[in-house]
Amino acid sequence: MHLSHALTTLGDSRGARTSQQRALELSAPTSTMTRTLLNIDGAACSHHDGDSEDACRRTVAALTGLPDGYRTGLVRRRAQDLYEAIPTQHHRERAVRELRDVLAS
Repeated sequence: MHLSHALTTLGDSRGARTSQQRALELSAPTSTMTRTLLNIDGAACSHHDGDSEDACRRTVAALTGLPDGYRTGLVRRRAQDLYEAIPTQHHRERAVRELRDVLAS
């Protein structure tokens, strides 16, 4: 999980995706926080690769699939970081607005 985030932050989407897949294989299906962070890292890779719409949709799905108590702390920070990385001229697009709204709730 930590390697996934490091590679994602560095913009190495290919390496990050490989790491994310391996981490998902190794993590228990009940590891809600870990799996959510990996999914948000995957969404961030989509953004790095030029598909901010997909990144927002994936992040919204990751957040809304969680119980409310899990949408705080590190999970929220990673989703917020993704939102803030999207250029403001795209903030009127539907997927970006949906992410903003989920983060605001």
